[in-house]
Amino acid sequence: MRKLLLSLLFVLAAINAARAGYYHFISDDKYRAQVHNDFNKKMQLVGKNFFKITQTTPTVAEQEALEFLYAYMPLADVTDYTTDFYLSNVKSAFKAREEMPWGKAVPELLFRHFVLPIRVNNENLDNTRAVLYDELKKRIEGMSMTEAVLELNHWCHEHVTYQPSNARTLAPLACLKTAIGRCGEESTFAVAVLRTMGIPARQVYTPRWAHTDDNHAWVEAWADGKWHFLGACEPEPVLNLGWFNLPASRAMLMHTKAFGNYRGPEEVMLRTSNYTEINLIGNYAPTARIDFMVVDAAGKAVDKAQVEFKIYNYAEYYTAVNKFTDNRGRTFLTAGVGDMMVWASKNGAYGFAKASFGKDKNVTIRLTHNAKTMAKSMVGALDSVNIVPPVESAKLPEVTPQQAQANKARLVKEDSIRHAYEATFYKPTGDGLAEKYYKLARGNWKTIQQFVNNHPDKQERVLALLETLPVKDLHDMPLEILEDHFGAQSNQLSPRVEDEMIIAPYKQAFQVAFNQSLADSMRANPAVLVNWVKRNIRLNPDTKALRIAQTPMGVWRSRLTDTRSRDIFFVSMARSLGIESRKDAITGKVQYKRDGAWVDVDFDNASQQTAPTGVLKLTYQPASLLPADPKYYSHFSLSKIVDGRAQLLNFDEGDGNDNEGTTWANTFKNGYSLDAGTYLLVTGTRLANGGVLVTQRFFNIAPGKTTEVALKMRRPSGQLNVLGNFDSESRFLKDGQEVSILSQTGRGYYTLALLGIGEEPTNHALRDLAKARATLDEWGRPFVLLFPNEADLQRFKKENFGTLPANIILGIDTDGKIRQQVANAMKLANPSQMPVFIVADTFNRVVFCSQGYTIGMGEQLEKVAKMLETGK
Repeated sequence: MRKLLLSLLFVLAAINAARAGYYHFISDDKYRAQVHNDFNKKMQLVGKNFFKITQTTPTVAEQEALEFLYAYMPLADVTDYTTDFYLSNVKSAFKAREEMPWGKAVPELLFRHFVLPIRVNNENLDNTRAVLYDELKKRIEGMSMTEAVLELNHWCHEHVTYQPSNARTLAPLACLKTAIGRCGEESTFAVAVLRTMGIPARQVYTPRWAHTDDNHAWVEAWADGKWHFLGACEPEPVLNLGWFNLPASRAMLMHTKAFGNYRGPEEVMLRTSNYTEINLIGNYAPTARIDFMVVDAAGKAVDKAQVEFKIYNYAEYYTAVNKFTDNRGRTFLTAGVGDMMVWASKNGAYGFAKASFGKDKNVTIRLTHNAKTMAKSMVGALDSVNIVPPVESAKLPEVTPQQAQANKARLVKEDSIRHAYEATFYKPTGDGLAEKYYKLARGNWKTIQQFVNNHPDKQERVLALLETLPVKDLHDMPLEILEDHFGAQSNQLSPRVEDEMIIAPYKQAFQVAFNQSLADSMRANPAVLVNWVKRNIRLNPDTKALRIAQTPMGVWRSRLTDTRSRDIFFVSMARSLGIESRKDAITGKVQYKRDGAWVDVDFDNASQQTAPTGVLKLTYQPASLLPADPKYYSHFSLSKIVDGRAQLLNFDEGDGNDNEGTTWANTFKNGYSLDAGTYLLVTGTRLANGGVLVTQRFFNIAPGKTTEVALKMRRPSGQLNVLGNFDSESRFLKDGQEVSILSQTGRGYYTLALLGIGEEPTNHALRDLAKARATLDEWGRPFVLLFPNEADLQRFKKENFGTLPANIILGIDTDGKIRQQVANAMKLANPSQMPVFIVADTFNRVVFCSQGYTIGMGEQLEKVAKMLETGK
């Protein structure tokens, strides 16, 4: 009896200890010891003063969880947020594990790496878990884990919908406040929501599509023993279904960054001190592996060579994955069955080769190029490359018509809830110069209005500060930041240097950071500030560490940073002292202005001076089926070779409206000044099947000289072929009446589009039509845009997509009859995948067809129009 009582007491004590947190968060002794050791190393690097708990003493488990987070978080997260903030989030994560019915079923590995971590992308961190927990818990009460994942995505759609924007990622609560986000923000938001409920979740990226110019992010969630995928804020009736199933089957790579030293079953692409990058392409598409060997000019294996796996996209070879060779000069990659350019470099030497996954088994890259060899010729030979993307091979889960209809009805209701919230945003009255900022600020408009109202006697300075802000900054800019910059003595008003976090005021503190004598000497000669930064700001010796930008105050307090945050800190400090400074948007160079001229900042040299420059002049001969004025990012790009790597020059891409962005004619036709050095010019002609006809050429810019380079684009061969037949007498509903396509278009060619309103592929396609409006209007042929029902037609607002071609005809494809006819004629594997565009004539011949997610739809239709006009 006594033994039984003692056993019961022991069990009760164990239960109470577990509830109190007197258990190990990390059960593996060896792994726990490694985490503790990594935590101590981080504290030695940063300083123990950045790990301070003032609220409450953590339990054993909470302390271990904190050590895990601190051991692997980037410098910015250590220096810019308090330990109490992280402890609060740890407690929230543990609370979800304790209270949610699936909490104990989530494996320790997955909870540690995909529930506990707060950071998802490059967003500002916030209190999403504490703010949303009770509301979300009530929403999914009584549901299974799979049901909860689906329901939480409906909740996300109720609050946030897609809208493109710049690359900075809004924090989850800021995204909630503004009700919109690009795919990276929607997926960050959805991951945060799922983790709040104790559900393992991760953001999945295809860094760039292989068959079209763009990228995409979505979510994988672990439920009932398996990982599933879903479109963030784009709920479907079942998991493993999204508009991107088909394009994902044509992708070359998908990856995610697992926080910390992750030891899961997936293929590891890169392991750093902050994250483990894992390869997920096998979840979506057929794959193949290639083994790579990197050798020097003499054929000797190169250890620790950086190997960049590049996907052609936006007219450049974009680095999707970085890897490093082992001591035998070897590495490998598993990817989709298509083509990549693979670039290897070390100590300024570099080489590259095309790799065809599914065909090549082994590829050797020789580092035969360097600054000396490339300087021998001002303009190198033109090289042509054919890039072939993977073919479509998606398998879709089954969805019954009843499920699809019920889900669509939910989406309409959720749209109405979100629209009701958006109706609380500022409504212009036509009174006041600041009104446009209130409207642009969306859910943050009261903050902007408060700032304006705080300074009725200094409206000129108020408006000048607001004018410096990108639109997205108006969505989440805190009042204290605006007031800090407004109240500072400096007239360098902009708070932003690049896409960094702006969460802590600094300008008024920095203006008195130095004694008067030193500050005056810095203003007189900003090189003094450069030297101060060199002497006083340490660089993180881990050059592979994740470079989330620290706030300037974080750098100031820690005196430890990376090169990116150092650059931001320098510009911020210079502006605080009244020194005009910037990080050049095109080249990324840090500069200050002295005597009316920009001076390049070089932290590695004692003297500061402007780099020698020359002039690049591109020549171009338009031809049929080629653009009259090639566009940067669409048809060509330039990269500077720096230490053996290609660094893209980030010219203005335009906004699709009045600002057309950088083109050959407006920037390079008459010459453009560039720093001296070696450059790579890439051009590409995207084909309808997603393939690309690429040219590439190296050239040099010499100081004080003009280099003339021919911008060569390859013409697609062949003529338009008849792909199938479509009955031009097919009938649709227009203004309540049944009409035939022929009766609306007249004789000749027309474009027919079957649209899925509110879906990202359709949104992209319509925006692309707007970009090509001038040419398509000149063509003069009609565009028949058909929607699946009256509700979707009513949701369609032309003004949301720019100015569409003039000859637009809107209608309803009653019962999906036209969609099914097109699917049968074109042998489409998935008739429900939208949008579908065809170009046909009234003799029932189809000469062009495109389905699903395709960037550049307007440009493709321009080519078709030209071929139909010229007959070739």
